[in-house]
Amino acid sequence: METAVDLGALSAWMDRQGLGAGPLEDAALLAGGTQNILLKFRRGERTYVLRRPPPHLRANSNETMRREARMLAAIAETGVPHPRLIAACPEEDVIGAAFYLMEPIDGFNPTTGLPPLHAGSPDIRHRMGLALVEGIAALGALDYRALGLEGFGKPDNYLGRQVERWKGQLASYSEFEGWTGPAEIPGVDKVAAWLTANQPQSFIPGIIHGDYHLANVMYRHDGPELAAIVDWELTTIGDPLLDLGWLMATWPEGETPDPSVITVKPWTGFPTAAQLVEHYRPRTARDLASLDWYAVLACYKLGIILEGTHARACAGRAPKPTGDRLHAQTLSLFARALRWIG
Repeated sequence: METAVDLGALSAWMDRQGLGAGPLEDAALLAGGTQNILLKFRRGERTYVLRRPPPHLRANSNETMRREARMLAAIAETGVPHPRLIAACPEEDVIGAAFYLMEPIDGFNPTTGLPPLHAGSPDIRHRMGLALVEGIAALGALDYRALGLEGFGKPDNYLGRQVERWKGQLASYSEFEGWTGPAEIPGVDKVAAWLTANQPQSFIPGIIHGDYHLANVMYRHDGPELAAIVDWELTTIGDPLLDLGWLMATWPEGETPDPSVITVKPWTGFPTAAQLVEHYRPRTARDLASLDWYAVLACYKLGIILEGTHARACAGRAPKPTGDRLHAQTLSLFARALRWIG
């Protein structure tokens, strides 16, 4: 435990912040969807969850924590369900990395198993899908300037930068010895060319989550509503329609979902992707005429992000089974993009 978080240093910092008194008790690492560390503990009568980067920091790990904390602080008084921020430490010298404390979430992630109430009702599962759409509709409707997020992202030419930005990311994986290379991803050049040729000419900037799918939300135990949207690592100011496109890119197709996409068991009852779009439509002022473009961009961007773990695994810097699994997801995402562009 001490290798993940220095509890003594954390306790001293909390003393300086006036956050409770006494020892930190019942400390336990929580499972999460990322490599970031989630540590749940109790101090006095209050329970906290600490979030920090992994022990082996990447170049942007600390800045990512600072950005997450800033976003959670900005949306604290909005209707968007999210983890409640308690305090943030942008400095890296307390526990070796920037971190923040948040309230525990009373909820469950559906991809790890449904409780009996949800597993037993197709109607509840249908409403779970609609609630998922309402989460990003509410987020995209927020006025980021009024929330003090001016400068949090670079909305100017946001769409125009995407293809080259992620093409460069893919090329950077060549530093990992043994990586199979972009030639092993069928369609990567064709998808990039299609995105460039069909880019929407304008958009309305807003807050995006950046990685919105079923594995990054938690639901209430007592019904189908969202308890919180989690894992804000990729949040920025951009085009919120990309969050809807991301949901489409990761949404199962048909009654028997492909195991390479994010899914829930049982799946029957969940809305189709088309139903999700129709539920989103009246909840936005944005034009959905080019939504397919956003879905294809989501396949492109997410596929390249996942390929990074495969590249690291090829070089022995990540577990091979994980790298193989994520590479399969990359191939599935590009195959889906190719189907969509025809």
